[in-house]
Amino acid sequence: MKSKAAVLREFNAPLSLEEIEVPPLEQGEVLVTVEAAGVCGSDVHMWSGKDPRTPLPMILGHEGVGRVEEVAGEKKYLSGEDVSSGDLIIWNRGVVCGECYFCTRGEASLCPSRWAYGIHRSISERPYLVGCYSEYIILDRKTDILKIEPETDPAVLVSASCSGATTAHAFDIRSPQPGDTVVVQGPGPIGIFAVAFAVRSKAGRIIVIGGTEERLTICGDMGATDILDRHGLTKKQRYEHIMDITEGRGADIVYECVGNSEVLEEGLSLLRRGGALITIGFGAPGGSVTIDCYKDLTVRNLSVYGAWVSDAEHLVKALKLVRGREEQFARLVTHRVPLKEADKGIRAMKKREAIKAVLVRE
Repeated sequence: MKSKAAVLREFNAPLSLEEIEVPPLEQGEVLVTVEAAGVCGSDVHMWSGKDPRTPLPMILGHEGVGRVEEVAGEKKYLSGEDVSSGDLIIWNRGVVCGECYFCTRGEASLCPSRWAYGIHRSISERPYLVGCYSEYIILDRKTDILKIEPETDPAVLVSASCSGATTAHAFDIRSPQPGDTVVVQGPGPIGIFAVAFAVRSKAGRIIVIGGTEERLTICGDMGATDILDRHGLTKKQRYEHIMDITEGRGADIVYECVGNSEVLEEGLSLLRRGGALITIGFGAPGGSVTIDCYKDLTVRNLSVYGAWVSDAEHLVKALKLVRGREEQFARLVTHRVPLKEADKGIRAMKKREAIKAVLVRE
């Protein structure tokens, strides 16, 4: 049995559609037919050679929803049920050891042995099929898996496994109190999830800064109260708007969802004394900032956090959020393309033509 896969062999070059032999499963592994694979902004970074974790040749794709084809021995869902053939599933994109200092402290996303589908493994390593840009994927025995309702549109759920789960992690680190003023920098998938989580947290004012009209419109529909178009407003005007609505204090929390050092620097300036900035956007190197540690941090008593990837509990929270607002999250999926045209998905994301491109099963 063979699986077609879109293989990355050379940076900034078309993906190679190839057939890869499906190896016999080992104990606890699960063979899955990929129903939908999200094209993430991180995939674009990897395709263009900007992510240092990219081992060529490889199959991209860390966001996936699929149907179980075969289970080797016994494998259970997070709920404790048995994984069975025919089930529709979503899985935690990261695989951890479960035994190290971080895993035993409830900080599994920081596991030194953590690896992710479509990011860390080459097709030269067994089981070869470890990326979602493929007809089939083989899930490691340590993978956390969730069963989902069979009538669900898989394409709508894929972003929960990365953008959604990582944003859930950020909100676990620091979540708004009811009535807080929140700034979301960047209206991409992470920013849209941040708006939805801020609404769930009962934030008072939710301000989004961005420059793409379609994305900003979705943020407004998700519950953002203030939309600041960076093309129409200067940095000074954005600052003045936020100070005006907070009586000169500044925002309680800023979520940086772009992965750009200048954006982060602006975010720090928008905070009140005692406020917090959580950066979610840096999935690849994005520059450095120079700050006055005394004036910009200590005197203002600021908290600055990095939210790196996620673990299974964050996927559960993101999936619940999407299921509760499925019609709205469906609007994120602007491009559906078959596996053989995976390059179209990459290009659409790179050119920002797509909010979310998804490879779907033909």
